[in-house]
Amino acid sequence: MKIAIIGTGYVGLPTGVGFAELGNNVVCIDQIVKKIEELNNGKITLYETGLEELFHKNRANGRLKFTTKMKDGVTGADIVIIAVGTPTHPVTKESDMKYIYAAAGELAQYLTDYTVVAVKSTVPVGICDDIEDIILKGNPKADFDVVSLPEFLREGFAVEDFFNPDRIVIGTESERAKALIAKLYEPFECKNRFLFVSRKSSEAIKYAANSFLAVKVHYINEMADFCEKSGADINEVARGMGFDSRIGMKFLQPGPGYGGSCFPKDTIAMVTMANNYGVKLNIIETAVKHNHLRKKKMSERITNAVAHIYNPVIAILGLTFKEGTDDVRESPAMEIVQEILKNGLSVKVYDPKGIKNAEPILKDTVYYADSIVDACKDADICVILTEWQDFKKFPFEEVSKVIKTPVIMDLRNILNREEAVGKGFIYHSLGSKR
Repeated sequence: MKIAIIGTGYVGLPTGVGFAELGNNVVCIDQIVKKIEELNNGKITLYETGLEELFHKNRANGRLKFTTKMKDGVTGADIVIIAVGTPTHPVTKESDMKYIYAAAGELAQYLTDYTVVAVKSTVPVGICDDIEDIILKGNPKADFDVVSLPEFLREGFAVEDFFNPDRIVIGTESERAKALIAKLYEPFECKNRFLFVSRKSSEAIKYAANSFLAVKVHYINEMADFCEKSGADINEVARGMGFDSRIGMKFLQPGPGYGGSCFPKDTIAMVTMANNYGVKLNIIETAVKHNHLRKKKMSERITNAVAHIYNPVIAILGLTFKEGTDDVRESPAMEIVQEILKNGLSVKVYDPKGIKNAEPILKDTVYYADSIVDACKDADICVILTEWQDFKKFPFEEVSKVIKTPVIMDLRNILNREEAVGKGFIYHSLGSKR
């Protein structure tokens, strides 16, 4: 099939590469000229584990192409997938639909034969109806169906999730559209987990799922605070909870708060949507409020740890909101660094993939290290803010030779306490008095 993908961000690009790998002819469309030029020149524009190899492979075999021209991309396409951003509106706090509506309005004029317009962007309930109206207004003769096709790709694991999805949710009541989407996903082995629902239910599922996971993150962080005061160990408590099949092990890792391009945006949008319908979502509202406070609390914990030191230097390991990606949007690590800098402290930062995206934000306010050891050189404390695999292999002996005081504050609980202490370090983690 010919597939057009509108948007080449953290959803659009992995989706386009994935469908090309499955044998489809894919054209990715984006208005950012520089980005398309780089992609056409073989330079991948974002980091995602496992993506680059498939990107080069499918460019070489001709199944993956890029353009800035909507007409070239969507003409003759069997399926057009909209994967543009839906950022939080700065005033209303609702998801901003300007990019979605603009894409729908532009593609309308180029729809000729029957086309499925699949909305993969996360959109509020009812937006697919709006898109249908926009297309009909722009091209009354168009033969098409609008389908809600929410994405469930975890950043850092998007390639893995694309090829091994938990479920495929398809929001449509059109049998014609169902058949075409089923054909698109025919190579997948999860056919028993295809969920055909109404468009509005499909739109709601994405928000409901992300909001639940955000609440789960907030819950385990609160339990970590409780464990620190009561003498329990959150790692032991989380394992005990996780073995309950009704709860599960995932999202029970304490940390500095949730972040990224989805959870913060989607929880706020969920609350705003509910308020518009006169519904109070108290649990989600609480998670949103206290997740913001969590990051301030963690920055205070760091500054208090060096309050007795004259002109302290803080080494920060991790800037991205999670491992496996270069995305620093809404990253707890970035917010914590910025809070620390407000106190006039010296900060050295290291991240395996996120430096390039962090530099335009932090500018010259920090020292950019090229390794863990470089970041820790002459530092008074080392703080871990992202759970990168590189950090789990912490070079204790090398760091001990260059750090001023051997103190590690592990705000991701990724290191082994006994090993750290055995190597001569003072080790602080979340959710334990030890």
